[in-house]
Amino acid sequence: MWTADSFQRDVSAGTWVDESLKRFAIDHRAGLVGQVVPPEFDAYARIFHPAHRRTGPSAGQREPITWHAVAAANERTAHPLMEWEFLLPTPAARKGQPGLWDEAPSTGELTGPTAEALIGVLANFTTTPDQCWYAIWEGSTLLDDVRENAGLLQAGNMAMFLLTDSITAAGTQFRNLLSPNLWWPDDRAWCVATDIDLMASYVGASTECVHAITNCSDLEALEVSATMSVQWDSDTINPRPDNRS
Repeated sequence: MWTADSFQRDVSAGTWVDESLKRFAIDHRAGLVGQVVPPEFDAYARIFHPAHRRTGPSAGQREPITWHAVAAANERTAHPLMEWEFLLPTPAARKGQPGLWDEAPSTGELTGPTAEALIGVLANFTTTPDQCWYAIWEGSTLLDDVRENAGLLQAGNMAMFLLTDSITAAGTQFRNLLSPNLWWPDDRAWCVATDIDLMASYVGASTECVHAITNCSDLEALEVSATMSVQWDSDTINPRPDNRS
C-alpha cells in the first residue's frame, strides 16, 4: 500500500513525459491523445472503463458492461472515438438503464479487474516490471501531507507527485481513493494515461503491445492515434446528446 512516505523528492525520472507532451502541444490543437499520453510510441490504444450492472444488494455484487453492449442495446455505433453520453438514448438514461447498466464508467481511475487485465498484458512488454513509475495529480486534498516532502513533476498542463513500485501495484489507490494518472516502466517501453476527466485510459506502446491489448478478452480497447481527439464531442458518428450545444 502506498503511504505519504512513498512519494519521491527526485522527479527527474518523469521529465521525459513533460518534454514529450509539450513538444507535441506546440504543433497541435488542444484535446488530442498525444496531449494525454506521451506521443513517443508506434501505436496507441484506448481502454474503455466498463459500466456495471448490479446483481445484488451489496457493492461487490455487480458485473461489468461494455460500451459495445450499451451501444448495441441503444442502436448506436461502437467505434474508437465513441463517447459515453452519445451512446445513451435520452438525458434521463444517464442515471442508468434498468436491466442494462446501473453504474456509469468511472471517470479518472483505472482500477479493479480492468487494471489487473492490463497489468497482465503489459508485463510481457517490459524488461523492468519490478521498477515502474506512478504519477498522481496533485490537486486532491488527500495529498496535503505529501506536499512538504515530495517533489512535483510537471506533465503537460498538470503537476503530479511521483512514486515508484513494481508493475503489480498499478491497480493500487492511494488511501483507497486516488489512482495513478500516469504510469510507465523504467525502460519506457509503454506508458498508461488516465486523465482525471475521462472515462477511458490511453496506452502508448509498440504495435505488438497495442495489438495484445486490443485482443485481450478482459479489456474493451480499440486502437487510436496520437492525433485523435479525446474531447467530449469527438464522437461524430452517434447522435449528439440533446442538452449538449
